Amino acid sequence: MPNMQNEKTPMPFQDPTVRSKNFEEVALGYTKEMAIQEANRCLNCKHKPCMNGCPVHVHIPEFIQYLANDQIDEALHEIKLTNNFPSICGRVCPQESQCEKECVRGIKGEAVAIGRLERFVADHGEDKVTTVKTNGMKVGIIGSGPAGLSCAIDCAKAGFDVTIFEALHASGGVLTYGIPEFRLPKSIVKKEIDALRHYNVKIENNVIIGKIKTIEDLWDGGFKALFIGSGAGLPNFMNIPNENAVGVVSANEYLTRCNLMKAYDDRYDTPIAKPQHTIVVGGGNVAMDAARCARRLGDKVTLVYRRSLDEMPARKEEVEHAMEEGIDFKILTNPVAIEKDENGRVSGMTCVSMELGEPDEKGRRGVTVKENSEFNIACDYVIMAIGTSSNPLLKDSEKKLEVNKRGCIVVNEDQMTSIQSVYAGGDAVSGAATVILAMGAGKKAAESICKELL
Repeated sequence: MPNMQNEKTPMPFQDPTVRSKNFEEVALGYTKEMAIQEANRCLNCKHKPCMNGCPVHVHIPEFIQYLANDQIDEALHEIKLTNNFPSICGRVCPQESQCEKECVRGIKGEAVAIGRLERFVADHGEDKVTTVKTNGMKVGIIGSGPAGLSCAIDCAKAGFDVTIFEALHASGGVLTYGIPEFRLPKSIVKKEIDALRHYNVKIENNVIIGKIKTIEDLWDGGFKALFIGSGAGLPNFMNIPNENAVGVVSANEYLTRCNLMKAYDDRYDTPIAKPQHTIVVGGGNVAMDAARCARRLGDKVTLVYRRSLDEMPARKEEVEHAMEEGIDFKILTNPVAIEKDENGRVSGMTCVSMELGEPDEKGRRGVTVKENSEFNIACDYVIMAIGTSSNPLLKDSEKKLEVNKRGCIVVNEDQMTSIQSVYAGGDAVSGAATVILAMGAGKKAAESICKELL
């Protein structure tokens, strides 16, 4: 008989008073008993609505049934038929707006904790690595973020000789430089990337395609198809007065220093500010990551967001964790200027209060400024987390590569760009989005590469 409790099996978490000053993983994961208990809440629906909410169409009811029967290795194999990186996705996917949103159990209670179960299976199952016969054709992957990794492993499994070209000294893209250790331990990312070597995927770090090598160089090197997964690494700013003051940084820079360059670890010499009061501007997951890192490295942190909590795009769990860790939320608040002292350093922020308007055609409510609502907040550091744009390097160096007005690479239904046999996906195409959507794009591109070359 299924477990008919209406609530998810609770996840053990590190205590907020402890975790607000360390970078150890917050969510501690299910025990085996918890996982099996939660797996038994799955109704194994005939039409599998949860799968429709998954960008890579994981066989969700099937893997959960294996888990419910204590067949953890079989559950992992079932997941990996469509998702090569479950230990990452189980931690960072917005399941509540994807697979769990479609779960029938959510009609009268809480959805099955699909993400937590995926994480458990990935952490405790043993995968069977199969040998692949190579077909001798070379495929190049530009960028080792989630889109590039996904495309790479599917191409490798199809028999291609795959090489990933990564601009940074470490692989993983946003998984490594963007998402903090307390949400996605880098040991997990390393384990997943190391697994690529079972399929003879080669990774060349410190290679900037568009500078060190061109696409033409790759053709000359014998590559038959390329995939661009260069991400959205260009930070956006508000263009308000004094935004160039000392102490105003993008979330990209701040998180790169924290995560890739390990500024949180005293064994590394990476310089990073440890201010008395940091203001983070934004309401997405990147804003939450930046705010929670700042809380661990500084004293007071305030998050400023121009809409209400209901409109905040960040995952509900991340918002709750940020609040538990002592971060102050100033909603319906928008910056209009940065204040600086006589040395050009940040000394405060001038803000206005906002009012919600009517929903637009997408259902999102607009905002307008309240009259005579200007006020100041004293601070000594500001992190801008208001979005990113596609990395411009390739479009600037490859004039045949078509981009749209936002600078994102244009692709057709097969993920092919305006250049024959050059495919693209992830944030470089969509703009900043989720890890799993990027992986889905990489997977689709791999299918198209196989269709073209095999």
